[in-house]
Amino acid sequence: MSNESRAALAALTNALEEHLTAIVNRRGEHDPAIDNAYVAVANAFERYEETLFDDYEEVTPLEVFLDEEDEDFEDDFDEEDDIEFEEDDNLEQ
Repeated sequence: MSNESRAALAALTNALEEHLTAIVNRRGEHDPAIDNAYVAVANAFERYEETLFDDYEEVTPLEVFLDEEDEDFEDDFDEEDDIEFEEDDNLEQ
């Protein structure tokens, strides 16, 4: 892994740790520290994904959704999708 990809991965791991810390230390229902940590995770992930692709032409199976996209995603999901995923998991055993 190149130094740039490794640094981006370390930044993502750190952002995830900070997000958990913000959640554990929540100060009310709408704590801005959690919102800031959420954005930091999304930004760190995007950076990692970019460096991974630039260095190796590879991507992760993850995707960052914007708030508007979250609603669309929920509308697209149904039980058949979940069942198909569970069946795929059983094939690996």
